[in-house]
Order: sequence, then structure tokens, then C-alpha cells
Amino acid sequence: MTDSPLPSAPLDLLYSETEEELRAAVRSLLADRCDAATVLARAESGRPHDPALWDTLATGIGAAGLLVPEKLGGQGASHREAAVVLEELGRAVAPLPYLTSSVLATEILLACDTADVAPLLRELASGRQVCAPAVPLTLAPGAPLPALIRDGGGGVLTGTATSVADAAAADVLLVLADTGLYAVPAASAELTPLVPLDLTRPLARVTLDAAAGTRLADPVTARAAVAGALLSGAGLLASEQLGIAEWCLTQTVGYVRGRHQFNRPVGSFQALKHRLARLWLDVASARAAARAAADALATGSPDAPLTVAVAQAYCSGVAVRAAEECVQLHGGIGMTWEHPAHLYLKRAKADSLALGTAGHHRGLVADFAELPAP
Repeated sequence: MTDSPLPSAPLDLLYSETEEELRAAVRSLLADRCDAATVLARAESGRPHDPALWDTLATGIGAAGLLVPEKLGGQGASHREAAVVLEELGRAVAPLPYLTSSVLATEILLACDTADVAPLLRELASGRQVCAPAVPLTLAPGAPLPALIRDGGGGVLTGTATSVADAAAADVLLVLADTGLYAVPAASAELTPLVPLDLTRPLARVTLDAAAGTRLADPVTARAAVAGALLSGAGLLASEQLGIAEWCLTQTVGYVRGRHQFNRPVGSFQALKHRLARLWLDVASARAAARAAADALATGSPDAPLTVAVAQAYCSGVAVRAAEECVQLHGGIGMTWEHPAHLYLKRAKADSLALGTAGHHRGLVADFAELPAP
């Protein structure tokens, strides 16, 4: 008689009191210093990142170190708390390098057990430094990792990585080379800004020409670390997409209630009621999917890859639909540059390509479930 497997812990989709307090602190900060007019002005300036706002979020609230253990100067929290922060950043389309530095880069470093990792993690957790993985933002979990950078010997790196998010705000670049993972000062790289769809998350081409790097991990460990970070990043990106969708739904409902045509609120028209009701159901389902992904990552569930793939396959489309409805149902004003709706549409569209498209994640779901993919 064989022992039956232990039952997995039930999913907890509810927000804890601590998570709600964290949400309130982040939302208050962003409402005060990251309103739509401020975001648009910074995006138009070509320098969207706000170092002062990042310092307050990272050090004042301690959000930068949520995933870092306390012994390394972090908060010792989990992916659930990081997901709450990303929800609020999505609601504000905040131009901050949280996903790249506090999630992707931090997860990569946590998977590398070397002496050089601890000091860098302390710097990231404190918010004193920003780190960006020198890999394309479109790189998806489960996809082959490209060997873009070559080591000429002794950690002298040469090569190019394109579509690297938040490279312009980074102090350190994490470079996946053919001989392992390296930490390279951003000042040692040539950064060529690219024209992104989402002006609040700048992209750059990173070129290394005999740049010296500090080796953090061997090739096997490095690739496993990057693969794990992509999984966590995709799972938490669903929470950012949820925040985008929630803002779009809330703003659209508020607008159609107050906008009158034929002496009645346009929101009273049956066709619009049906569209918004369907969108509300989509957002409610997206919240469940995003929370499930965050909880699976936080608990180390063996089903985390499947849960993350489901969340991305669903939340990606919901964010785009919500942003499209926001633009359309605001009428003429929704088409203007001054109204923030276009910022949310562009972020939603860009997020739908980041860390794997919905089609890629649906393929993963099919593989995990051993079903023929469409």
C-alpha cells in the first residue's frame, strides 16, 4: 500500500490586512505624486522615471525589498505583497522600474548563491541601486534563452541585447552570457534608446564592447535563475494588468454615469450596460486569476507554472479590452492626448507582449494539461 500524496494547500485569494495596509500606503503615495498629468509630462520629457518617487516607494515604504529576505536587508515578504504593489502601479501607470528591478532582477539574484550576490541584493532592497536584466522584455517563461552575449575570457563581455526594459534607469545590468551570469555597471554599456509603444516603460538596445563584469553564477545556474525569474515576472505582471483593467473600468463607469445625451445619462442605455457588465465580469475573473498566480508563487506550489500561464493567458486580454472600452466609451475626449486613457491602452498593449504573449501562455497551458494546442 503506497502513501497517498499530501493535499496541496488551498488557494487563498483574499487580501490580508497587511496587504490592504500596503495597498493604502502605495495608493496614497501615487495619488499624491503620480497623477495622470505628472505621468504624461514625464513621458513627454523623454525621461519618464522619477528618482524621487522611486526613492520614497523603495525606502519610505520598503517596497523594493519585499522579495528579499530580512537577513539581506529586505522585508522578507512574499509574491502576494509584491503583487499588491504592482496592482497599484498598474492603476497609476507609474513609470517606475519595479517589475524589472524589484521582481525580475531580484529573483535572478536570489537564485544565485555566491558571495557577490548578497551586497547587490542589499543595494536593491534599500533602493539605492536599480538593476535591470539585459534580456528582451518579450522573453517568455518556457521559451529558449538566447545566448546574446559572449565572454571573451575573464568576464570581458561583448554582444547586444535589444528591447531591454528600464536600462536607462539601471545602475547595474544582469547579463546572461555563454559562460554564466554577470553583473555589469550600466555605465560600461552603450545604451541606445528605442521608441516604445508604452512611453512609461522605456526600452533600450544594450551593447557591450569588451565590458568587464563580475561573475555571479555558472551557465547552468544562470539559466535556471533567469527561467525562474521569468516565471515569477509573468505571474506578477498579471497583477499589473489587473490594476490597469480596474482603473479603466472604474473611470469608464464614472464617466458614462455623468455624461448625458438625449437628456439622460449615456450609461443608462442598454447596450452600454451590457458592455460594462461583461467587462466587470472579466475584471472579477482576472482578479481571481492574478491572485491565484501570486499565491502559487508565494507558496512555492508545484502548480505555479500552470497557474501563472492561466493568469497571463487571461489577464493580458482583459487589460487590453478594458483599456479599449475606456477609450471608446469616453467618446471624443478619450481620443485626445491630454486624457490619460491612451497611457493605459499603451501600457496594456505593451504588457500583452511582455514576458510572453497570451498565445504563448495558452500553449503552455495546453502542454501542462497534456491537451492539443489550438
